[in-house]
Amino acid sequence: MKLLSVAIPCYNSAAYMAKAIDSCLVLGEDVEIIVVDDGSAKDNTLEIGKQYEEEYPTIVKCVHQENGGHGQAVNTGLKNATGLYFKVLDSDDWFDTDALKQVAATLRKLRSHNKYVDMFIANYVYDKPSENKQSPIRYTNVLPQNRIFGWSDIKKFLPHQNLLMHSVIYRTQMLKDCNLELPKHTFYVDNIFVYQPLPFVQTMYYMDINLYHYFIGREDQSVNEKIMISRIDQQLRVNKIMIDCCDVMALENERLKQYMIKYLTMISSVSTVLLVKAGTTEHIAKKDELWHYMKQKNYPLYKAVKKTAMGAAMQMDSLLGRKAIIASYAIANRIFAFN
Repeated sequence: MKLLSVAIPCYNSAAYMAKAIDSCLVLGEDVEIIVVDDGSAKDNTLEIGKQYEEEYPTIVKCVHQENGGHGQAVNTGLKNATGLYFKVLDSDDWFDTDALKQVAATLRKLRSHNKYVDMFIANYVYDKPSENKQSPIRYTNVLPQNRIFGWSDIKKFLPHQNLLMHSVIYRTQMLKDCNLELPKHTFYVDNIFVYQPLPFVQTMYYMDINLYHYFIGREDQSVNEKIMISRIDQQLRVNKIMIDCCDVMALENERLKQYMIKYLTMISSVSTVLLVKAGTTEHIAKKDELWHYMKQKNYPLYKAVKKTAMGAAMQMDSLLGRKAIIASYAIANRIFAFN
């Protein structure tokens, strides 16, 4: 069995996918690279994937599917994964190769002692070459380092700290056991990917190492603010799936519960900010409908979210309140460079 399966969803990615694939190849036969061509039509993405498959037949698997969006590409990657662990690498991102070797060495060592973790965590880096800016997100104040631990061992996450797709590696079978299936033709499903499985995660391991480079700066990038507003219905779909996928308030572990409340609050706040920034009557109505949806679906969860500072701020309906929401978002964006 391979140590690690890396799924690389690709859609018209010919200009940059090689960097992502090459950053995985340093692991040699320990890695299974699943290049998922999501119905690319504008370039030779599929041909590039097939070339890698031909050159590295025991390492690279190129899978073609009809266009189904990023979530369906992740589903396909997981379906084809045979490695002990599973990681998603977007085609415009890349791994630090030295860090990847160290992560693999640790996973190998754990396996040699018949110790397996449900979720392995490493740092990621917001990489914005246009401004020569790199902003690593670390968890040294929250997570124990270099040992296996559980939810009861974690401390409080700061507002900018979340376990994103970029920072987690899942045990493949655990991920399959939780019946994760991301929706088709929907952006922002990575939030479901790092939320729905959490109640199934019992054991974790954290290394303070900058593994994943998350590229920021392309005008057509899905996290570009204007694009996010244009796709707001997809953001809302993801938000509602997160509300529905788990009864967070029924979780026994209090620290897991509090983290999931925090994360859902953050996603709901992003939805709210985007709708407020759009500013039309229709968008404001969608904002109100989102919070009503949460209230109707899970009132205890709604109350818990509303009790947080961010959740309370998102309830401000006055013109001044809306300006405050937008100002807070702008400050956070400048600090963390996520757009």
